[in-house]
Amino acid sequence: MKRQNLKLSDWKLKAEKFLPASGFGNFDENIIIARGQGSHVWDENGKKYIDYLIGSGPMLLGHGNPEVLEAVYEQLPNGTTFFANNSKGIELAEAICEAVACCEKVRFVASGSEADMYAMRLARAFTGKNKIIKFEGGYHGMSSEAQMSLSPTTEVNFPQSVPDSAGIPSSVENEVLIAPFNDLIAVENIMNENQDIAAVIVEPLQRIIPPIPGFLTALKGLCKKKNILLIFDEIVTGFRLAYGGAQEHYNVVPDICTLGKIIGGGFPLAAIGASADIMKHFDKGLVKNNEWLMQIGTLSGNPIAAVAGLKTMEILKRPGNYDKIRDVGKRLQLMQSKYLSKAGINHKIVGEETLFDIIFTDKECIDYRTTKHQNPEYSKVYNQILLDNGILKSPSKIYPSLAITDADLEETELAVEKAVGSLSNIL
Repeated sequence: MKRQNLKLSDWKLKAEKFLPASGFGNFDENIIIARGQGSHVWDENGKKYIDYLIGSGPMLLGHGNPEVLEAVYEQLPNGTTFFANNSKGIELAEAICEAVACCEKVRFVASGSEADMYAMRLARAFTGKNKIIKFEGGYHGMSSEAQMSLSPTTEVNFPQSVPDSAGIPSSVENEVLIAPFNDLIAVENIMNENQDIAAVIVEPLQRIIPPIPGFLTALKGLCKKKNILLIFDEIVTGFRLAYGGAQEHYNVVPDICTLGKIIGGGFPLAAIGASADIMKHFDKGLVKNNEWLMQIGTLSGNPIAAVAGLKTMEILKRPGNYDKIRDVGKRLQLMQSKYLSKAGINHKIVGEETLFDIIFTDKECIDYRTTKHQNPEYSKVYNQILLDNGILKSPSKIYPSLAITDADLEETELAVEKAVGSLSNIL
């Protein structure tokens, strides 16, 4: 099909006509990307950006990595998907189980939302219990359970959940219990007051909020004591915080984990992983009919995503690559803090070197309610000036990648200096 040679403004008109809210629902609808290469993307007008969004995380190697492309090109003539087992998917499953501590077996799906939904369903199948504890502000995809208290605009008493989307049955509110992140006492109180809890699902690094020392270890111990499964949502942190994910980085092994983004190398792929005993619920021949967890997906484990993921994992495993990613992140943190501190602007760097952002506050950021900008206008202006100066990032995250160069960092620093200067003008 011949590509339509249109300007950015023309594409915006088309998007407005054919897409609800003029977009895919993911990101700023005014940004329409034409292509990406290495650490950069270009919009439909040809403007170049240094990319710290990287597809919301999966492009940890950068765009168009030659080795990943070679693996994909080699597979393409041999088939793109089969709705059947294929050797590349099996090879990827083996590599994941070797890398991730809690995984003896994995089941592939096509998206992180699916993986998190099935992880909660798997916990219910294994325990025979129904309720799920999640943390306020934690993101676990698009299922009804996950959309409870994701970004509530009103504060209610814990453990009451609040739906963040239309179309969710009111009965779901009774099945999802909400706790503040990093508050073990609150979690224990909820467990003591509810006897039907199947699992706790948590992002070990919640969006960008790190666990306080000892929190994840104590949470695991509490779950074990209460016979409740612990689910780590590692869609973002898997193969980002370390090769073995947050489990390796924080030295805490959950009962179940979900993985996505990086394991597909930029193609749709995600997975649920756990011990063989828990994962047997996907095997109809090993459990009773009412214990079997049905899961079917047209593109699950497709060989294109599998070879891209395998090559991405192989590259990440090479000596020095995680040190490089952390170094890039640390330099990005220091340059921003330098200019903001010099300007006397209250801020916190929240997150890890491999995933973080700036929060304009003087409070300690330990949960959803404390990790908010005291003046949201600062964040809006700061991000807009960065964008105007060729820096593409999420409104709430910075994703370093292996593709970022010293020249990119120098250009980023110039943009940061301009953005901080704009903030100083509105103080």
